Amino acid sequence: MSQQGYVATPPYSQSQPGIGLSPPHYGHYGDPSHTGSPPGMMKPAGPLGAAAPGGMLPQGHPPHGPHQFGQNGAHAQGPPLQRFPGPPPVNSAAPSYAPYSPSTQSSYPSPVSTSSVAQLGTQLSAMHVDSYGSGMAPPGQGPPGPPSAAAAFQGPSRSPQPTILQPGSQVLPPPPTALNGPGASPLPPSTHRQDGLPGPAPPNAQYQPPPLPGQTLGPGYPLQQANYGPQMAGAQLSYPGGFPGGPAQMAGPPQPQKKLDPDSIPSPIQVIENDRATRGGQVYTTNTRGQIPPLVTTDCTIQDQGNASPRYIRCTTYCFPCTSDMAKQAQIPLAAIIKPFATIPSNETPLYLVNHGETGPVRCNRCKAYMCPFMQFIEGGRRYQCGFCSCVNDVPPFYFQHLDHIGRRLDHYEKPELSLGSYEYVATLDYCRKNKPPNPPAFIFMIDVSYSNIKNGLVKLICEELKTVLEKLPKEGQEETSSLRVGFITYNKVLHFFNVKSTLARPQMMVVTDVSEVFVPLLDGFLVSYQESQSVIHNLLDQIPEMFADSNENETVFAPVIQAGMEALKAADCPGKLFIFHSSLPTAEAPGKLKNRDDKKLINTDKEKILFQPQTNVYDPLAKDCVAHGCCVTLFLFPSQYVDVASLGLVPQLTGGTLYKYNNFQVHLDSQQFLNDLRNDIEKKIGFDAIMRVRTSTGFRATDFFGGIYMNNTTDVEMAAIDCDKAVTVEFKHDDKLSEDSGALIQCAVLYTTVSGQRRLRIHNLGLNCSSQLADLYKSCETDALINFFAKSAFKAVLHQPLKVIREILVNQTAHMLACYRKNCASPSAASQLILPDSMKVLPVYMNCLLKNCVLLSRPEISTDERAYQRQLVMTMGVADSQLFFYPQLRPIHTLDVKSTTLPAAIRCSESRLSEEGIFLLANGLNMFLWLGVSSPPELIQGIFNVPSFAHVNTDITLLPELGNPYSQTLRMIMGIIQQKRPYSMKLTIVKQREQPEMVFRQFLVEDKGLYGGSSYVDFLCCVHKEICQLLN
Repeated sequence: MSQQGYVATPPYSQSQPGIGLSPPHYGHYGDPSHTGSPPGMMKPAGPLGAAAPGGMLPQGHPPHGPHQFGQNGAHAQGPPLQRFPGPPPVNSAAPSYAPYSPSTQSSYPSPVSTSSVAQLGTQLSAMHVDSYGSGMAPPGQGPPGPPSAAAAFQGPSRSPQPTILQPGSQVLPPPPTALNGPGASPLPPSTHRQDGLPGPAPPNAQYQPPPLPGQTLGPGYPLQQANYGPQMAGAQLSYPGGFPGGPAQMAGPPQPQKKLDPDSIPSPIQVIENDRATRGGQVYTTNTRGQIPPLVTTDCTIQDQGNASPRYIRCTTYCFPCTSDMAKQAQIPLAAIIKPFATIPSNETPLYLVNHGETGPVRCNRCKAYMCPFMQFIEGGRRYQCGFCSCVNDVPPFYFQHLDHIGRRLDHYEKPELSLGSYEYVATLDYCRKNKPPNPPAFIFMIDVSYSNIKNGLVKLICEELKTVLEKLPKEGQEETSSLRVGFITYNKVLHFFNVKSTLARPQMMVVTDVSEVFVPLLDGFLVSYQESQSVIHNLLDQIPEMFADSNENETVFAPVIQAGMEALKAADCPGKLFIFHSSLPTAEAPGKLKNRDDKKLINTDKEKILFQPQTNVYDPLAKDCVAHGCCVTLFLFPSQYVDVASLGLVPQLTGGTLYKYNNFQVHLDSQQFLNDLRNDIEKKIGFDAIMRVRTSTGFRATDFFGGIYMNNTTDVEMAAIDCDKAVTVEFKHDDKLSEDSGALIQCAVLYTTVSGQRRLRIHNLGLNCSSQLADLYKSCETDALINFFAKSAFKAVLHQPLKVIREILVNQTAHMLACYRKNCASPSAASQLILPDSMKVLPVYMNCLLKNCVLLSRPEISTDERAYQRQLVMTMGVADSQLFFYPQLRPIHTLDVKSTTLPAAIRCSESRLSEEGIFLLANGLNMFLWLGVSSPPELIQGIFNVPSFAHVNTDITLLPELGNPYSQTLRMIMGIIQQKRPYSMKLTIVKQREQPEMVFRQFLVEDKGLYGGSSYVDFLCCVHKEICQLLN
């Protein structure tokens, strides 16, 4: 059986003395109490791991023995590993390396042949990316350094052709030379290969002296040594936090710089474009179990024919391994990213609503799964066998129907629950709190009226906007007006409730000064219908800014505000959502009072995790109460300094709400972004007071859940609300064998209350294949879903684990997944070749983007609050949003065809793709940058900004002027398309080449080396390849 792969030849022809494929880090996330590593546990070597012993060793093969390995070697015995184990024990006397133990695993099955292998040949050979060669100084010239991930070992040469190539003649590397260190080859002069790519530069290529200590890098930023991955013995450059850092300083003469051709390594852009070319614009039907959907970046029409649309559920792989041993061997996480309320385009059928009256949905008596296409009718239609637990159930008399000649019910196509993957049921009173129908939900608007918010115009802006957005409250399709009720509270150190009953001539205010025991001072007149009380509400919104105009109160409370909103919903016996507009650290005497604990000294220490934890234990039980009463909290934050997002954001996260943050908010610059977010949030599709349950067929079960959720037990996922942008990521584990015949079935059921107060069940079903062949597992993977899973599991672990340990585990697991593929699925080839499965060829670049994200790797210009904010956003992201967040879209604007409505083709996120004559637009779902090259065409500058030249452009603007010309209109249209369907309004920043703000923009060029640590894509590929070689030897 042929398995497509991707082959590269990185620069090591030497086999690395190494280790057997170690049993995987697999299982639950390390709990905080887990302080020591289990016996036999190892962690990855290299700067991600412990430092190598110093001292100079003879050159040549690094010696075998304990000092050769980091703690990621083989461990033959010992308990199974956790995915994020606790920090390794600290031993000051010696490096914390585990002794080398030979692998005791049995040999793997023989690999299947790989005929259709996309080969990435010689371009990766002789890779030499930094100015320091292999990092080994010539004998006698200072201590040797670790070989950089871009070491100059030459692999067997292959002559690349576009996609498929039979192995060419192998060229053995020449003997060691003083210049290149052991086993490296002197590089041949540049030759043009078949595909027209220039070869490696000759040895006399441009010399670049290393920067002096402390010297910062100028524009151009030469690629620095990657220096992470397994280390050979030798002197070690240490970086704070054990992650590759700033300029490397090394002894010995500089080595010639040889540039690797970046076009020779797998490109995310190419993968996205290829999928669009083959599957874009087509109809994708879901009638086949285990089929792989188009990528999340591909536009197509989805037709439900028995499995849920990929808009609702995407999986890390669509073929599960039959046994847990296979799963542990491959280490590919088995997970689904479920977005139960995903927005469906207008050309696709909305969900059908099934109503069985008072009897309610038909369910399996044993496992309680809902009727769905996986149920098999037998005995002439009188009974059915459950597809999940195999229990045979009687068909209720009202539901009986005869079967046709193939055993299918005659009404199969008339019943959504028998023929579709997704549908809804009207829930009966058994599914309601206290067995009575719920009241329609309410929205409560809570405005911080402290001095600074009044003074900067924010309160006036909010009050004006509310008059408009309240006209657009969400409603069920058939309703004339919204059933939602609304209420208003303002606060600083005390709380002000407003009575806006429709019979009043003007609103009445009631003040609650006892914030330690909040109560609701009025019931009648607090929550009202907007239509009925419109004039009173408008009167109130006009008055609020004037009412507090003379207030000098700058202290605020926060927890009592949430408490007040929750108590109001509780008193009205309805679910709902609080919209809180808040701007400062809550320092007033009250529950949930916070102090400034922003401590830069904790960064890159084992205590860094404290910065992500709430500083008081008030907010967790408060969130639990909110969820219990169906009270969702959405928070709009307007901080001008530290506000402790890790604490303030906890209740929004655990209640299924959203956190929006506008740093240093200025009404004249930032109001559009905020107002777009507010309108979008109020109008979006939402379900209240929700409980989700994920059922599976026998052999596996859901074990871990990530998202804006609260869990009181191991199975019920509780959400005070869930909207169309929120996803829950679910991890599965085997508890028995799976069979290839019956596959792996998943049913996600969400019980919720609609905006009109109806209790419903939303059901999504998905069937996956199962296989006893590892190759099938790798063929069916979806990289975008894998990265969503890895990001959420790592960001959850951030609360309990040192960041360095988490980064090590991510690198280790990446190498493990690829090494297992190499060993079991790829056809035999030289060890120096990096072979990537076709479905995972861009996993390394995406994984490197995750490793460089500010949550896992601190950067001086990123605040603690920003890191906590990004962590929280990612925890609820769906696959499309995490894909864009970790690998931004970069598009050239100067090549615009103003007559066309298609977007300019995206390019790779690297500085090498920018040009001085160009203008580029970058977007990642939170930010949008328009980068202007110093030689940007004046006619374009005139067309977009209405100024004569580059020098005249004002970089403070956050909105482009509306000009009538084609350039302006086309660019604004493109920005609108990119913004569409994204949950957050992206703030535009104008960046000029070679000006200070460009530093922020550069962090989004994710294929390049980070300015404050973090490898380039090329260096990371080499690092992963080294890890793989270690694992395989």
